Amino acid sequence: QLQLMESGGGLVQAGGSLRLSCEASGINFSVNRMGWYRQAPGKERELVAVIILGGHTRYADSVKGRFNISRHKIKSAVYLQMDSLVPEDTGVYYCNARVYGTDHWGKGTLVTVSS
Repeated sequence: QLQLMESGGGLVQAGGSLRLSCEASGINFSVNRMGWYRQAPGKERELVAVIILGGHTRYADSVKGRFNISRHKIKSAVYLQMDSLVPEDTGVYYCNARVYGTDHWGKGTLVTVSS
């Protein structure tokens, strides 16, 4: 059974950086599509960034130029480097893996950006 575990969230001042990590376990294959979503207080969950096998990436307009998604070359692990953080980036960040059209989710890691 595929399981996802996130880490790296925390409290940071505006302008600072955080690096989120997510590793998949319980599988013997590389997940084609992995990514990060976030849910801000009072808001719906939204796509932040995705990466597929081969390294192609997509980003939400709000994080372009500030965030960078990457993945381990062998393992089904994905990372999100977040720079120039602003208070609007605050929320719970969820790791996502899409396998044969089915989404799998981590439990989330909280990111809080203070002004």
